Amino acid sequence: MKLLLILLLATFSEANQQYADGNYAEAAQMYENILSEQPNSEVYYNLGNAYFKQGELAQSILAYERCLRLDPRNKDAKYNLAFAQSRIIDNIEDNQVFFISSWLRAVRNSLRETTWMWLSICSFLLVLIGALLFALSKEAWLRRTAFYMAVIALIVSICACANAGSLHSRDTNRNEAIITQGIVNVKASPDRSGTELFTLHEGTKVIIHETLGEWCNVHVGNNVGWMKLSALERI
Repeated sequence: MKLLLILLLATFSEANQQYADGNYAEAAQMYENILSEQPNSEVYYNLGNAYFKQGELAQSILAYERCLRLDPRNKDAKYNLAFAQSRIIDNIEDNQVFFISSWLRAVRNSLRETTWMWLSICSFLLVLIGALLFALSKEAWLRRTAFYMAVIALIVSICACANAGSLHSRDTNRNEAIITQGIVNVKASPDRSGTELFTLHEGTKVIIHETLGEWCNVHVGNNVGWMKLSALERI
């Protein structure tokens, strides 16, 4: 294990040097080799930069997205992702999504699953402490304070647990994907002869609802249709 870690660190250092020398394709391949052994947010971030320098927009967006899955607070990855997304052809907004839903999703994505879970556990411990103080204290102000503390901590614990569960479901199902093919015709049915509904381009993020053989039903903005699984890569 230690030998593997040493080798990965050596490869990472060499990849960074290749990137600094302008050899972006070689650097990207080395970063990919590291990630095949050990996923790491910093490596994903550097991989995204290497792909972006090569003009590989879809792969750079995919790498930044994966970086933020591991490190949601990486400000550089957030900035680079937003910049890369501004370069894609499709700029599709879902007008059916209420702004509160978008805000709640952003809050959920601000922390990792394990962080939300620990926050839930710690908050629940505060609930128990508040309940104990409320039961044992004879002072009215202390009982009142303990009651409100327990109620607030319980709400935080439930919300944190819900966010952790939502992130676990997202990362387990992996139903978010990036279009990696230049141009994709989305059809009304999962077959080649299906009616073409709309066209998507590389770098666009979609939600996969279901799969059927080599086809998948995707949702993007207000649009739903079928496309080939080979044209996208799950985050």
